[in-house]
Amino acid sequence: MTQNVSSAVPTEVPPEARAGLETDRPPASPPPSAGTPSSGRLIGIDLARGLAVFGMYSAHVGPDVTVGGPVGFLLETARGRSSALFAVLAGFSLVLITGRPRPRTGRAGRQAVARMVIRAAVLMVLGYALTALGTGVDVILSFYGLLFLAVLPLYRLRARTLALIAVAEALVLPQVLYVLRKSMEEGNWADAVIAGDPLARITGTRGVVELLFTGEYPALTWMPFLLAGMAVARLDLAGPGVRSRLALAGGALALLGYGGSWLALRLVPHALSAVAHATGSGSASSAWWSDTVGEPENSTPAAWLLVAAPHSQTTFSILGNTGVALVVLAVCLTVAGTMPRLTRLARPVSVVGMTALTAYVLHIVALWLFADVWEVPAIADDTMSALPVLLAFVAAATLLATAWTHRFRRGPLEHVLHVATRPARHVP
Repeated sequence: MTQNVSSAVPTEVPPEARAGLETDRPPASPPPSAGTPSSGRLIGIDLARGLAVFGMYSAHVGPDVTVGGPVGFLLETARGRSSALFAVLAGFSLVLITGRPRPRTGRAGRQAVARMVIRAAVLMVLGYALTALGTGVDVILSFYGLLFLAVLPLYRLRARTLALIAVAEALVLPQVLYVLRKSMEEGNWADAVIAGDPLARITGTRGVVELLFTGEYPALTWMPFLLAGMAVARLDLAGPGVRSRLALAGGALALLGYGGSWLALRLVPHALSAVAHATGSGSASSAWWSDTVGEPENSTPAAWLLVAAPHSQTTFSILGNTGVALVVLAVCLTVAGTMPRLTRLARPVSVVGMTALTAYVLHIVALWLFADVWEVPAIADDTMSALPVLLAFVAAATLLATAWTHRFRRGPLEHVLHVATRPARHVP
């Protein structure tokens, strides 16, 4: 069981930033002037994060996408794109913590940076602890810890600059990663690095090499997602036309990513056959958008750079998945900002988004308990992929999140993470 979607690991908004948008209704006060992003908990962000949590559940306990029909299409659409949405939201949350609408400076800025560093360290430890449970889920938390550290030095940049860096990385880094992975196939330098890596020895994983290059969420190609989220957080999301332009930009990126991949795979001679041969699949016709094509089994051909399948770590994949994330985000922000009745109806989803870290960790612990501790046959044998089980996980997360947020403003693990960052207050 592999993780195709995962948690963005919500970073809790600090108390000083929580103002005006704490309820499930739009604020009664007029929106801020153009160019000045509003602060506080954005319900649209929680709504998008809640949708991503359910997408994650669909990858882990839902039916196989081969069931076909509308259910199969929705499941296939969620795979990979939910994890990209979480990454974009993680970048958004980083800006909330380090200062929105304006980045914090001086002592406040140093304290915010210290909070992010502590959070990153806690997430890495928690991620490796969950990995040690052996559930088969590709836990993303450790990758997120490294990603937060990687993009943190850029937190003071403007939206346009962040967007340009994200685009540049999306265009360049996938090719760099491809070259590095090919060199690993042809040599043993990665094994030498792993042998001397204390992180690899302590965690029993491939350590830094996995975090940067070989894992399911390599930092080298996942930084653009966080940078895109940081750029969005710098916008005035309540300004006239901002959300519609965000949706249009997302649609254009999705078209460029998936449409560009579809054209490239058909225009470049032998590209489809090379991908099909490398993955051992009968056909690579869906490689422009679906992970049903599989992954290269041995050597990765250059034609792989033309696919846009989730987690393929290609330029086309990053562009397409970022585009979908931006469209979903724009829709959720529009609903939360202009449709109070629909926002209230969607509250069960948004409260799951408010407690997404807890929901993520608990579902992995539940899989471990069911399969390894209680040895429930259907789960231990990995035959649990069924729609009723998915609905049960969704219902349990919704009920628990609703009950908890009725009395507390943070989820249990969100509160633990908040307490862990208190030492940052002493930074001079």
